Amino acid sequence: MNLTELRETADRLRAELAKAVLGQDATVDLLLTALFARGHVLLEGPPGTAKTLLARSMAATLDLAFGRVQFTPDLMPGDILGTSLFDFSTNSFRLVRGPIFCDVLLADEINRAPPKSQAALLQAMMEGMVTLDGKDNSLGGNFFVIATQNPIEQQGTYPLPEAQLDRFLFKIVIDFPDEETERAILRRHADRPLDAFGRAPDLQPLIGPDALAAARRCVDAIRLDDDILRYIVTLMRATRATPDIAYGASTRAADALAGAVRAAAALDGRDYAIPDDVKRLFLPLTRHRVVLGPTAEIEGRGAAEVLNGIAAQVEAPR
Repeated sequence: MNLTELRETADRLRAELAKAVLGQDATVDLLLTALFARGHVLLEGPPGTAKTLLARSMAATLDLAFGRVQFTPDLMPGDILGTSLFDFSTNSFRLVRGPIFCDVLLADEINRAPPKSQAALLQAMMEGMVTLDGKDNSLGGNFFVIATQNPIEQQGTYPLPEAQLDRFLFKIVIDFPDEETERAILRRHADRPLDAFGRAPDLQPLIGPDALAAARRCVDAIRLDDDILRYIVTLMRATRATPDIAYGASTRAADALAGAVRAAAALDGRDYAIPDDVKRLFLPLTRHRVVLGPTAEIEGRGAAEVLNGIAAQVEAPR
């Protein structure tokens, strides 16, 4: 697969996803960037904003094994990873694998489970494997997590710890659609049976394991020049220098941004990155990796406002 073919594949994926989800073009672009950059995505928004539908639709366009975990307060790590059960026919224990053993995992309402269950995903998302009974079990090279969460201000939610948040390449905040898009959604549903909303999206799988591996090789071939790398480092170091942020983005975050920028360039059919790639990805990649300082919190300024201010102040290369 070359860059032209990769761009055409991405366009087909966007068109297929638009059959199920309207008004989420920017979110779809970030999902595709994360997929080809080997990252994971956290979708945050109030109930009823198509977070789960978007994740299911994304999985439906991929010819990969799909798994889903509905996170609840009584969910245990074994419900995610699996457990060893005694087999009386063989007088030995055998591993019963949990739903995490798949290619695309939908972790629905992840912040409704306590930290002990959330932590079951830490090793899997970072290393692509889980350790059970002292043995490492690989999840394969295609393991991709799309997690959804409701805003932490809502009842019955647990804030994700910083170590968990750092496993996500992007945190995408989804809001209610504009009036025109909302009318279009209702118009589309008006021609369907009333139970159609609860059904799985009827989409065609467009990319399988071989094509995904070929697309990722295209991304791996992209190189960033020193100006882009310097721009990324300057942005990240600025998050550590401002008093509005108590804990800035880490070097791992800078490295993740560099990888995401390579994927964004490849999806656009380019073998080089531009400053706009960095600007576009800076906020979704960084917003969940920083901790605001007391001044910003007292003044009611959120992470998006502070980070957008940093991006506006740091001069981009020409």
